[in-house]
Amino acid sequence: MMFSAFERMVAMRYLRARRREGFISVIAGFSLLGIGLGVATLIIVMSVMNGFRAELLTRILGLNGHITITSANGPLLDYKGIADAIRDIPQIVSVTPMIEGQVMITAGSQAAGALVRGMELEDLRKHKVIADHIVAGSLDDFKGTDVIALGSRLAARMGVTTGGEVTLVTPQGQTTLMGAIPRMKTYKVVAVFEIGMYEYDNSFAYVPMEAAQLYFKLPQAANALEVMVTDPDHMSAPVRELYTRLGSAYRLFDWQGANSSFFTAVQVERNVMFIILTLIIIVAAFNIISGQIMLVKDKGRAIAILRTMGATRGMIMRIFLMTGASIGIVGTAFGFGLGLAFCRNIETIRQWLQKLTGTQLFSPEIYFLSKLPAVIDWNEVIAVVGMALGLSLLATLYPSWRAARLDPVEALRYE
Repeated sequence: MMFSAFERMVAMRYLRARRREGFISVIAGFSLLGIGLGVATLIIVMSVMNGFRAELLTRILGLNGHITITSANGPLLDYKGIADAIRDIPQIVSVTPMIEGQVMITAGSQAAGALVRGMELEDLRKHKVIADHIVAGSLDDFKGTDVIALGSRLAARMGVTTGGEVTLVTPQGQTTLMGAIPRMKTYKVVAVFEIGMYEYDNSFAYVPMEAAQLYFKLPQAANALEVMVTDPDHMSAPVRELYTRLGSAYRLFDWQGANSSFFTAVQVERNVMFIILTLIIIVAAFNIISGQIMLVKDKGRAIAILRTMGATRGMIMRIFLMTGASIGIVGTAFGFGLGLAFCRNIETIRQWLQKLTGTQLFSPEIYFLSKLPAVIDWNEVIAVVGMALGLSLLATLYPSWRAARLDPVEALRYE
């Protein structure tokens, strides 16, 4: 074994400080606590950032296509033919025609802006992020020209639920003898969905394709095609193939370009948080250095006696390596367990803290999500644990080397 029984015995005795060495024990305790909290904080923050990105990505890609195709010359009159022409591209999973438009939605005295999408029932069912999160009503009634499905927060703002009615108003109205008047139509609410992302639940509504064609005056036409691909992280190949097939008369927008600034900001924030929180572990490592130096100074006489009894410099160095490394290992294990336990129960902890403080700690209006997510990346956890153990070991090298270099004659002379 790397450490002999004698070295382990002496190291453990040095870790159990006597009353007159209590200050050294306090420093060791704070070092252990600092490393533990640093490791736990890094694991928690990185997991929350991973969860935040994963939740946003799931909802954005679940509600929007990976690639959106529009025409540079107005609506897509032959949208079925265009869809059939690109479905055989190997990377493409599905092509969904839709109509999208901005409207004002009213109900009684309430009014709000909304984004309305017209889509066939079969295509809407394929959007699992909507179809699997219907909280009221059913998509079975999503047919005809006078029905609508609302986001949960939009429905709450309008004060309606299934069976209620809302009116859509668009400024693209009809020209009459009295001038241009807005186009208005009343729809019956047949379903309410809750995605869990505030922006979508608060502003999205869906109507059947034929209802959208009638309302937006696009008979037998669509204004966009949603394309889903096999690998949304690698968009260059399908985009290039689509440009080759469709030509310059069409415009393509992929999800990476549309949301690049947002996800770049999340990644930058994540990297900065990792660097800042790593400083906690570094400070704790400096505490280990100071504590070990004080321990070596305090144990000068004992070191000299051990050397005169036959202990080699290597043995002395390993003894103090073990004392310092033990603090790092125990602290890292404590932080590892605390961080994983916190991540596993983070939503429960958030709810408990909200009740305790009476404040909302994770406002969906600000963070776009209704729940606090946490996704544990084991590669990151291993990197954090390895970094903590490495810094703890490095922190013990200099004090251990100082202890091994101590001259027993000089140490005993000044005792």
